[in-house]
Amino acid sequence: MKCDQYPCKYCFTSCAIKRKRTSFKPDELATTFVALQHAKRVDGLFLSSGIVPDANTTMEKMLATAERLRLREGYTGYIHLKLIPGASFEYIERAVELADRVSLNLEAPNQARLIDLAPDKEFASSMWGRLAWAAELIRRARAEGRQAARSLTTQFVVGAVGESDRELLETVDRAHRELDLKRAYFSAFHPIERSPFAEQPAEDATRAFRLYQADFMLRDYGFSAAELPFDDQGLLPRDKTTKQAWAERHLVEPVEVNRASRATLLKIPGIGPRSADRIIEARRETKLRDMAQLKALGVTIARSVPYLLLDGRRAPEQLRLW
Repeated sequence: MKCDQYPCKYCFTSCAIKRKRTSFKPDELATTFVALQHAKRVDGLFLSSGIVPDANTTMEKMLATAERLRLREGYTGYIHLKLIPGASFEYIERAVELADRVSLNLEAPNQARLIDLAPDKEFASSMWGRLAWAAELIRRARAEGRQAARSLTTQFVVGAVGESDRELLETVDRAHRELDLKRAYFSAFHPIERSPFAEQPAEDATRAFRLYQADFMLRDYGFSAAELPFDDQGLLPRDKTTKQAWAERHLVEPVEVNRASRATLLKIPGIGPRSADRIIEARRETKLRDMAQLKALGVTIARSVPYLLLDGRRAPEQLRLW
């Protein structure tokens, strides 16, 4: 089997690493999946591939597998298709028609970082441009009431080429705004034996965890990338949650829980979208005067106490013993 196109320096399946590789023909993969599905061994298909020998040929094979499942096997369950960088736009369109979710891994936040990670890849057109086209197709299908993929995702490699959290999250913020990105995934770099990056240190998994927290703040809590608590190097704190770090800088005065808007409630550590909605609903019926009421509404009390007023009074805090 030929080596794949666009080799990535960090990847286990990279062309830069000499190892035996296996491929399936579309009918082989489809029939194997159907057999596993009938045996209740699988409950959906996530389909990706190395690029062999080029983007369009690879997409053709992936689409042929999905078409066999949808049109010949009558499979109506979950299919997630990975889009191939540089694939023709008609293949992107067909993938959106067949799949429940489509994705394309940006891997790096911009071209400057991508050059170090995967030198043959081009960020703006072959990667971001394909995601943008998929997003537009999904929007059109929704507006016209047609069947299409429900969501779009991407993934980044964290810590391999010196990118900052600010770079990553500015790109993610843009993707949420422009592409209606459902979710960004962050994979902490881990060196692979015999790869070009084999001697580089692994990235701390805590960093990826903080990036997930920051992405939730962008996606669900109304924050922008410019508001996030980066340090002078563009990194997030690792010794506390990202929202806690923001609150320590910005929530100078406590917030009256009985009057605060939903947007303000969402800024408070320990309050999420569901608990914010429950607070707003509860205070239509009664004044919120003690922490037990908030706890019953789903608030994480230990995080929220320093930032709240309950009917004009500060909530009591548990003193630390050491």
